[in-house]
Formats: sequence, C-alpha cells, structure tokens
Amino acid sequence: MNPPDRAIVLCVDEKSQVQALNRTQPILPLAPGVPARQSHDYERHGVTSLFAAMDVASGVTISNCYRRHRHQEFLRFLSEVDANLPRGVEIHLVMDNYGTHKVSKVRTWLARHPRYHVHFTPTSGSWLNLVERLFAEVTERCVRRGSHTAVRQLEEAMLAYLDQRNRNPKPFVWKADADLILGKVERLCQRISNSGH
Repeated sequence: MNPPDRAIVLCVDEKSQVQALNRTQPILPLAPGVPARQSHDYERHGVTSLFAAMDVASGVTISNCYRRHRHQEFLRFLSEVDANLPRGVEIHLVMDNYGTHKVSKVRTWLARHPRYHVHFTPTSGSWLNLVERLFAEVTERCVRRGSHTAVRQLEEAMLAYLDQRNRNPKPFVWKADADLILGKVERLCQRISNSGH
C-alpha cells in the first residue's frame, strides 16, 4: 500500500496444477436470450504451473510456465525475473508462505542477491497478494472457457494473454481502504465473542 521510493515491488506467486482440458463437445456460443453453454464432461491432457511476478506500480508481468512446481522451478523463475529487471534498483517481493519459497536454496539465492527484500503475506491472507487477482483474470479469460488438447497449447494461450496484457498494462488498485476492512473484521470478532463461540 505504501511502496518505497525508487524501488520495484513485485507480487510473486505460482498458479499450480492448471489443467489442459478439452471439452468433449464444442462450446455453444451466446444467442439472443441464451447464455453460452458448454458440456460438463472433458478429457484431461496434463497440467502446468504458471509462475508470475507482477509490478504493482505498472501492472507489467514477468511470467513463465513450468511442468513442475518445486523450488528448482521457483529458482529458475527468480533468475528470469532478475534478468528482466534493471540493475541497481531495490526489489521488494510480496509472496505467500508456500514451502518452496522458504527452502535453503531459495534463501541462499536471496542472500546472494541482496537487492531483493521478501515480504511474506500472512497465512490465509493470499488475497493480499495482487498477483492472485491476475490469476483470476487468466483463469477467466484463458482456462475456464478454453478447450486445450495439449499442455503446450494451454501454456501458449496463458502466456500469449499475459504478453498481450503487457502491451497496455493496468495495475490493480485496491478499492476498499484498510480502515473499512479492519472495521468489518472487528465487528465480526465481536459478534463471534458475543455468541459464545
């Protein structure tokens, strides 16, 4: 909410286990008074994981797909991110507490790159990481309504969408202020304590 001056803040995460699904019947398009329809059954063609680092200020995304979701892929992705950022600028990474983000090899990589500063979101607070909003957009535009006969086809569709989005990037902006959210949490806690739970 209050990024440091002359630094880049990146929201980083992985959308794991994205399935390449091929509908057994074509999706029926919209018609006057009739919503688009799709069959409930599908064929599975494998999974991929989408790794993304979104610049909070500009909305520009660095992304790639990997077939596995381990610390080795996360380290490769961090190296890609580093190669795509200007030198001499401090980098702040907002990430969740997933195990691959905290293994010793990742901590070693971060120690060798002192310009990187990690900020972990609280447990069960993934909504605080704006890249999750980007993943919801990718799911809606590329995955949910898509029909993919191969993992490579799914990966190309997601990366093409993100490349196209980078041509005219728009950052996500919080609509509710912190006081409103914290007020709702406080009222909920009071209701819970008054109910005897």
